[in-house]
Amino acid sequence: MTSLLKGVAVALVAIACLPGCAPLRVNAYTTPTTDLRAHRTYAWDGAELESTGDPRLDHNRFFRDRVQRAVDPQMSFRGYEKMEGGTPDLMMHIHARVKQRIESAQTDDPGGSCIREECRPYVYDEGTLFIEITDARTTALIWRGWAQTSLDGIVDNQDAMNQVIDRAVRSICARLPVRRFWDEHPS
Repeated sequence: MTSLLKGVAVALVAIACLPGCAPLRVNAYTTPTTDLRAHRTYAWDGAELESTGDPRLDHNRFFRDRVQRAVDPQMSFRGYEKMEGGTPDLMMHIHARVKQRIESAQTDDPGGSCIREECRPYVYDEGTLFIEITDARTTALIWRGWAQTSLDGIVDNQDAMNQVIDRAVRSICARLPVRRFWDEHPS
């Protein structure tokens, strides 16, 4: 009976973690000579999403809109204001890439032989979401953030995809500098 309960518990944890437990690698780059906090307003680049490497996401307006809807509140929370018309300080761009990755398990045997099933290579689709910010006047890249994770079982599941997008956007935007009230109103 105890092993049955353990099995059920393990299965429930595995199911609960499916979209959220895949490792998410996040990084960001800021142009050293630019203070992003000096800018206040932003707008989205109207260009279509370029080829991602996955036909399910290529030129997919739903994917692009979902990412933008996830980014907007993050920008607002950090003190940036979205503009619908006029000339903003910043332009936002989204890029996404999907590529197949292969990972092979490490062997426990010092001789390097692999006798267990876990030693087989694991093939999966890895997705990278890029959020780029450029100066609207000069078009110079100011900031780029990106997140990478496995997309296995996610691209064809809208709820799982939305969860992964939200998690990735939160993690990427956490690396954005926060504008403070006193940045606009120095004493």
